[in-house]
Amino acid sequence: MSADMKRMTARAQGFVAALMGLALVWSVEAGAADLREIMDLRGKWKLDVGDDPAWAKPEFPDKNWIDVTVPAPWEDEGFPGYDGYGWYRKWFYMPPEWRGKRLFLELGRVDDVDEAYVNGYFIGFQGEFPPDYVSRYNVERSYAIPLYALKPGEMNLIAVRVYDSQMAGGITQGRVRIMEDRHLLALTQSLEGEWKIQTGDDLAWKEIAVNERGWSTVKVPAYWETQGLKGYDGFAWYRKTFRLDTGLENERMILFLGKIDDFDEVYLNGQRVGRTGTFTDEGPANGGDYDYANWRAYTLPAGALKRGTNVIAIRVFDKFIHGGMYEGPVGLVRRDAYVTWDKRKPRENSWRVNNPWRWLEWLFE
Repeated sequence: MSADMKRMTARAQGFVAALMGLALVWSVEAGAADLREIMDLRGKWKLDVGDDPAWAKPEFPDKNWIDVTVPAPWEDEGFPGYDGYGWYRKWFYMPPEWRGKRLFLELGRVDDVDEAYVNGYFIGFQGEFPPDYVSRYNVERSYAIPLYALKPGEMNLIAVRVYDSQMAGGITQGRVRIMEDRHLLALTQSLEGEWKIQTGDDLAWKEIAVNERGWSTVKVPAYWETQGLKGYDGFAWYRKTFRLDTGLENERMILFLGKIDDFDEVYLNGQRVGRTGTFTDEGPANGGDYDYANWRAYTLPAGALKRGTNVIAIRVFDKFIHGGMYEGPVGLVRRDAYVTWDKRKPRENSWRVNNPWRWLEWLFE
């Protein structure tokens, strides 16, 4: 690619990032009614330049790292003229009463690309690191923190890997904090935690008896890109075998699967119980471009849940960027509890769900 083409591509990526940032800022402000701040993370963080995956781990000693103020360009914090990789680290105490809460990490704007970790667990990212570099310098970061990543009553570590290509770099501006979902759906039986996953597509994988040897184990909820499938778009299947809690076999239950990027078909003990989008062998035949933002809640027919062992199989198709069962809660909930929650929860803002700028990312992939 010529130098002129590279400059044109960089400008186009910047234009797309600016539009995406505008859309996301609008969505964050419009959808803020269901979240509240429970910890302000602005202030002193640790920072070092370079790149080492060990820096995401709690056991890594960072006492010799530089104290910096966040948010602020790292050029203003003692790293003038630096372009390249850098890591931030921040310890915080999680009160015991936060146990079970649905939490989100907001990092403001990061220039240009980032990956975020909590206690060593990869929880989210924006942009693409070199060699397939894509900037997201103008996009507000908000990442769901999985329950399994947190340690109530203990110190917890946030680590952020950043790449900056030019000019200002780092966690540069905006709100840096932990947010709580105030309208959390209380599950009757949680199904979060370890699931099996396999890329590809085979309808036989919906059946109860499937040889899962060779399938990978992942945590749910979490983007599959954070668990070994970075850059993967297409079909994948999730499976989970679980024992139904005593006394629930005769209850009217909803299977609540949080949010899935982008489309899904759901099977319980081999029978389809719900779907978002209609599938062909090549992918979804139809489905909304914004279904990734919608909650998945599927009514279970009487007798669908068996006393003892049950198997859930979920066929997922991801079009681009993030994919998979990325946001909880995930589990079974009694119908009356779901109805109460559904009536009280804030409705998704139309701009957030029908974001007209999201398709622009395809232009420069």
